[in-house]
Amino acid sequence: MNDQLKVLESAFSQALAYRRSLPGRKCPPARSYREMLEVFSEPFPDAGGNAQGVIEDLVRRGEQGLTQMAHPRFFGWVLGGSAPAGVAADWLVSAWGQNAAFHSTSPTAAAVEEVAGNWLLEILDLPRKAAVGFVTGGTVGNFTALSAARGAVLRRLDWDPDSDGLFGAPPITVFVGDDAHTSVFSALGYLGMGRNRVRRVDTDSQGRMVASDLVRQVAATTGPRIIVAQAGQINTGSFDPFCDLVEIARKHDAWLHIDGAFGLWARAHPDYRHLTHGVEGADSWSVDGHKWLQTPFDSGYAIVRDHHSLQAAMGIDASYLPPHGDDDRIPCFLVPELSRRARGVPTWAMLKTLGRKGVEELVARHCGVARHIAERLSQCDGIRVINEVVLNQIVVAFGDVRNPPDRRKEQTEAVIMALRDSGLIFVSGGMWRGEWVMRISVISDATADDDADLVAGLILSTWKHMQRQVADVGETI
Repeated sequence: MNDQLKVLESAFSQALAYRRSLPGRKCPPARSYREMLEVFSEPFPDAGGNAQGVIEDLVRRGEQGLTQMAHPRFFGWVLGGSAPAGVAADWLVSAWGQNAAFHSTSPTAAAVEEVAGNWLLEILDLPRKAAVGFVTGGTVGNFTALSAARGAVLRRLDWDPDSDGLFGAPPITVFVGDDAHTSVFSALGYLGMGRNRVRRVDTDSQGRMVASDLVRQVAATTGPRIIVAQAGQINTGSFDPFCDLVEIARKHDAWLHIDGAFGLWARAHPDYRHLTHGVEGADSWSVDGHKWLQTPFDSGYAIVRDHHSLQAAMGIDASYLPPHGDDDRIPCFLVPELSRRARGVPTWAMLKTLGRKGVEELVARHCGVARHIAERLSQCDGIRVINEVVLNQIVVAFGDVRNPPDRRKEQTEAVIMALRDSGLIFVSGGMWRGEWVMRISVISDATADDDADLVAGLILSTWKHMQRQVADVGETI
């Protein structure tokens, strides 16, 4: 073998060793960012080093600062576990070195992407003629779909923002639920529609958009309109009332976009599909692969009912680029990139590996684990499960409600940090309805049914230990 290629074998063996060791590793990183900066800081080398030695050095240093996001008990954020089949396919993508821009530049990448896109539309049961752009994740998915929306609603008024810009264009009114994900506001900012210019629509206790408030606000406006709804609120996992929102959008000629980063996968299971009823009536959707589909990171999908609107927003051309003829689907006309990796390959590999039944099993298992954890925690004094656990998200607060909010925050954060310090579980904190809470997101393929009791037991024992400490201090005083 060429000595230069031995580095690939080395990387493979190092990656395999890491994955095999994951269940026995502590979830949090062993070193902080500042510590890792010291680990990696060195003068820029004048002469290059041996590639295999460089990779081995990277592993030796880098593993000290890794958060074990593929760990079976990583619940910090809504992140899938980068399943082996997807990782293997992603390795091939890097090794093949394909630019997935056009059919002619990489026939394999283009064909795999088109098939994977069709499979996504089938398992998510969205309009089969919709365009699917393979993007990096939820933020760029929202950006891409809302780019299509911006152009479509303005072209109805004979203004083409993709050619003529936004200076002097009819102002677009964007309606967003008050508990929308931050990526929506980022996308609107990137598109020149403003993070703060949106009309924020009232939401209920679970973060669901209140349709009656949307009706009132839409009726009070004129001109082009875009409505952004949500499938899977990032804290509670709740779903907006899509049937009502579709009706409102159609009545007022508004574009309806769904941010469905993880919640849209509920459509893949018959027991949870009802949560998304009506979502198929929207104009565009954004969903992630690196959540429930378990692909490696850098995997998301912008899905747009009218492919012409998406191509108008994303199209790119130059004399040096390959001719594309009458091809219906040009990969780089569906995303905001020309040179990019073949993202469709890991998606194809995961969908083919799991099949419909495999995706259903993941959704059912994770939702079942979440329910079981919530049921056990809710039976303990001083622990409150705040949300309706309709999917895979659990929102938990600690402390007596009669205590001041600062005291309850202190107790909740203490539980979070104690759990992290144990290394056995990784959870995160966040603000919900004015209260600091612990967020538990169950979505890794490595998480098994047995983990439900283990996780609940860890949280309960940590909380009870803290209560005993407080009682002992009180008795001493």
